[in-house]
Parts: sequence; C-alpha cells; structure tokens
Amino acid sequence: MVKQTIQIFARVKPPVRKHQQGIYSVDEDEKLIPSLEIILPRDLADGFVNNKRESYKFKFQRIFDQDANQETIFENIAKPVAGSVLAGYNGTIFAYGQTGSGKTFTITGGAERYSDRGIIPRTLSYIFEQLQKDSSKIYTTHISYLEIYNECGYDLLDPRHEASSLEDLPKVTVLEDPDQNIHLKNLTLHQATTEEEALNLLFLGDTNRMIAETPMNQASTRSHCIFTIHLSSKEPGSATVRHAKLHLVDLAGSERVAKTGVGGHLLTEAKYINLSLHYLEQVIIALSEKHRSHIPYRNSMMTSVLRDSLGGNCMTTMIATLSLEKRNLDESISTCRFAQRVALIKNEAVLNEEIDPRLVIKRLQKEIQELKDELAMVTGEQRTEALTEAELLQLEKLITSFLEDQDPESRLEVGTDMRKVHHCFHHLKKLLNDKKILENNTVSSESKDQDCREPLKEEEYRKLRDILKQRDNEINILVNMLKKEKKKAQEALHLAGMDRREFRHSQSPPFRLGNPEEGQRMRLSSAPSQAQDFSILGKRSSLLHKKIGMREEMSLGRQEAFEIFKRDHADSVTIDDNKQILKQRFSEAKALGESINEARSKIGYHDRRGFKEGLGLLRDGDMSIMCRDGGQQHDKHPLRDSTQPRWTTKRNVEARRLQFSPAFLHSFLGSAVPAYFVFSCFYLVVQNFNI
Repeated sequence: MVKQTIQIFARVKPPVRKHQQGIYSVDEDEKLIPSLEIILPRDLADGFVNNKRESYKFKFQRIFDQDANQETIFENIAKPVAGSVLAGYNGTIFAYGQTGSGKTFTITGGAERYSDRGIIPRTLSYIFEQLQKDSSKIYTTHISYLEIYNECGYDLLDPRHEASSLEDLPKVTVLEDPDQNIHLKNLTLHQATTEEEALNLLFLGDTNRMIAETPMNQASTRSHCIFTIHLSSKEPGSATVRHAKLHLVDLAGSERVAKTGVGGHLLTEAKYINLSLHYLEQVIIALSEKHRSHIPYRNSMMTSVLRDSLGGNCMTTMIATLSLEKRNLDESISTCRFAQRVALIKNEAVLNEEIDPRLVIKRLQKEIQELKDELAMVTGEQRTEALTEAELLQLEKLITSFLEDQDPESRLEVGTDMRKVHHCFHHLKKLLNDKKILENNTVSSESKDQDCREPLKEEEYRKLRDILKQRDNEINILVNMLKKEKKKAQEALHLAGMDRREFRHSQSPPFRLGNPEEGQRMRLSSAPSQAQDFSILGKRSSLLHKKIGMREEMSLGRQEAFEIFKRDHADSVTIDDNKQILKQRFSEAKALGESINEARSKIGYHDRRGFKEGLGLLRDGDMSIMCRDGGQQHDKHPLRDSTQPRWTTKRNVEARRLQFSPAFLHSFLGSAVPAYFVFSCFYLVVQNFNI
C-alpha cells in the first residue's frame, strides 16, 4: 500500500498577445517548494478606493513556464504514473483549467507537428516499449474511450458513432456493486496488441468528440473525455493476476457565461460543464475535510467514474493549466485555488492482485464433484451389471493420464462405482507385471551390453597393457639385434681368419726352386703386395672390432632411442628396403665367396700335381734339350708322346714355348687362379725349358 497526496503541477500557456499587463513570477528554489506568484494591478479608473489583494502566491510540485515542451511534461508528470501502472497500481492524470488554457493540447497534443504529441500518445508508446522489453510476464492491454456530454455517457469507440447522431447511440450507464465498485454498462473494451492499434483507437475517439466554436476558443471541447488503458499481467504458471488501469482525463473548460455571452445550445452545454465541475469541487472539499462522513460521488457521472481516483485506490496527478493574461487572471486564480484544495486529498494505492477466475471456477467444480462422490458412497448405491467397452476404454485412458501426470497432487477420479475401482486395480496390476517382465529383459540385455562394453570401460588399462607390450617387443627386438650383431661379428672374424690363412698358404711357394736367387727375387717382388694385403686385412679387422665395441658399449637406453629414431625417421621404409637388398647381396656374395674358395682349393690341388709331374719329367732326363749349334736328339717318353710332339729343331722349341701361353695356362690351371701366382708359374716353366 502506498499512501500519498494528489500531486499537483502548473503549466503556463504562452500569451497570444505580447506586452500584457498581467504579471507573474515563478520562484523555483531548490531548498523550498516551487511557488507561483500572480500580481493583479489595481484598477483606479473609476475613482473609487480599491482594497483588493494585489499578490497571490500558490505552491506546486513543479511549475512549467511558457517555454516548456511536450517531452518535458511527459518525462516529469506522466512517466512516473505509467511506471506505477506497469507495477500493478491504478493511476489517473487529469487536466483542469478554464476554456482555452491548453488542457486538450497537454493531454492529447497538437496535430500540426510530431513533437506536439500529448501525454496520451507518448504514454502508449512508453507502455508498449516496456512490454516488449519484459518477457517474464504475459501482458494484455485493452482500451476504452468514454465521453460525458451533458451528464450522459457515450462510447467514442462504438463503430456506429460516425453513422448515427449522438442521441441515437446507446448510453453508458454507471452501475455499483455491493462492494461499491463502479461498473460501466455499454462501454466496450478493445484489445490493443501493438502501439499502432492503440493509436488508431485514440484517433477514432478524437474524431467522434463534440467540438464547438466559442468566443473563448475556436475549437472548444464541449464534453469531458476519459481515455482508459486497462493492463493485466500474469507470470507463466502462476494463478495470480495483476490488474491496473490508467485514466487520462481531459476535462471541459469552465467559463463565465457573463463574460462569453453565449446562448442557446452553447449555453446549455456551458451549464452542464460548470455543474459537473461544481460537483467535482464539492467532492474535493468533502475529501479535504477530516470529519466528513459522506462524500457526494453520485451527484455527477464524472465523479462516479473517477471515484477511485479521488481519495481511493489510485495514484492521482493533476495539471493546472493557466492562461495568465489580464482578462483571464480571475479564472487562473480560481484554478490555482482549486489545485491547492486537491493537494490536500490523500490516496491509498494498493497492488491489485487477484486469483484467476477461471482457476477458481475449476477448483469449485472439482469440489462439487468430490462432494457428489462422497454422497454417493455414503448412500451405498450398488451396481451389478458389467461395464461397457466405452467405459473400460475411458478408465484405461484415465489411468494412463494419471500415470503420466507429473503433479504429485493429482488424483484418479473414477467415482464411487466399485466396479470401476476394481477394474482400475486390475489394470494397474497388469501394468506392474508387464513392467517387471520388461525390466528383467532389459536387465539381461543390459548385462550383455555391459559385458560388451567392459573393454570400452577398461580403455585406460588396455592402453597401459599395450604400452607394456610395446616395450617388451622393443626389448625383444633389441636383444635379437644384439644377437645378430654378435653373430655377424663372429662370422666376420671367422672369415677374416680364413682369409688370413688362405693368404698365408697362397704366399708359400708350391715347390722349391733350384735357383735360390730366383726364389729370393720372387719373395722380394711379392713382399710389397703381401704388405698391402696384410694392411687391408688389418684395417678391416680393426674396423670390425671398433664396430663390435661400439655395439657392446652402447647402453639399452641409447639403443632404444636409436631404434625409435630409426622407426620414426622419414626414410625408414627406404632404409629397411635397402637393408633387405644389402642382406640379399651379402648372401649372394657369401655364396660366391664359398664357390671361389672351393675353386681355389681345386686349382691349388691341380697346380701342385701338375708341377710335381713336370718336375719329375725334368729330373729323369726324358726330355731332350736343344744345343746351341742346332742339333737335335730324339728321346721317347710316354707322357711326352701323349701330350706334345717331338721337338728337334730350334723352331720346335719356339713352338713349345708358345704352348705355355696364358690361354694354355688358363685352361690348365682354372679360371680363379690369382694373377701373381699364374705369372710366377709361367716364369718358372719358361726358365726350366730354357735350361
């Protein structure tokens, strides 16, 4: 609950004529309440003594001088009231003043410029802008436009308003309930979902208002108009609804008939306007008195409609429009006095919350049905006939909806018929058994799935096992490599030893020569080649020993790092291929070496045998030797006869020499004899034949 007095503001209309004698001053001290002082000069033309007051001072919440624009008026007066309406409080803004002082311009606005919009269109724009920003609530907006003309109410938004005369339209009547709440009959509410729809309704109502030309105002509104915005809000899922309404009132201007000099129909309108304003002032005076028990709201239709706005559940604001010209000073002073009386009224604004009527209706219907069921159970009505198929289907639907409902307070409403109760229990039992069977099947399938998914759950353990297995494989590979390297080293050492033994054997003379000088000469000539071969073998053996030593000295960590480096190297595949090719070439070379060694052994055997036979022939003297004088001698020998013809001349000796050519020696000794060995044998044979 918010308790506060009616807020009053003053707005001064710019004068039509310049250099008026009426003088006023505005005192806006920040420490004090703003005040308006009106100075009324004495009229001494009649020659009488004039003791009237010359100065009148009135206090307002704020005073807007002639240079105040429409935006300033809205921000300081209407915007706070619109904010309270969005919060759930009722609000009212009404303008009061004499005719032609600017009430309609302040409330509705001017039609010439967009910046001249009044409080009503600006309030609509502000409200719909706030509704779009707030998405936490559901808002509903309705618009109504009431016109009070000659104490009769009319709906300005009635679609027949333009087609018929004012007297032919249905009149809006005021009804009051026992709680003294006012209800307006025949007043339509139009829903507006957007700002454009609300402004269209405003323009429609303004075109239907009663306007006439008077001596004081060319377009004087001859009726009181109340533009009402009904706003309701509700949070999703909540049963509480907030209702609020905002009355924007444009009162007709009070005027002195003696000053205006109107008559006829305008005079009748002026009388009703002044009478309704008089009743409004009576209500204001009654509310300002503390011990007043009766408030005359029912005297006029306008006070009845604005009952909540005056001393009730509402936040009310009044705008006093002043025309401070010399001819209008008396009416301006009267308006200020009325505003001072209005400022004494206190309103008690309450947050308008209520339960949604539709929910209340549902709750009451549910209670009625429960009472009927209890009554039927108490009376004990028994039924023996079987339930129909339609009833059974209906019960099954009710059971299904009951089981699917997430509300813990929901009930299964089947009435007091015991047949339906028993059927519901049997159906629930069936559903429970089916669910157990399904759960058992599901559990068995889940166990199978779990067995299948256990390897997936033990992914980390598998990773660790894979890593350990990989390390074991790497260790085995390293061990195998070490064994292979040791085996290769042993084979290389064995081959080196064999080469060394064969080299020594080949270097030893196959036979002893008769001439020691020639043997010494051969040893001296073969010494450099022997030294060179021994140096090559020494280098190979030293490199082999170094390689084996490096392999043996390399630690396991270095070997593992080296293996990883070889495996991850970009050219590892090419290197492996080259290694396979080298292994194949090595095996081929090894086979060729074995065949060479076998041929070498055969050559040595035939070499030794041939030379032994040749030496035997030479020693026995079976071969004849040519003399220097050309004589010849005929000797007989079976081997000589079988292998070569008898040579008796020097020419035959030369031919025999030619038979010991390299081709003959190659066919005799074999294709794999070393060159130095062939030439040495050839040299010895020739020397023997020369002898």
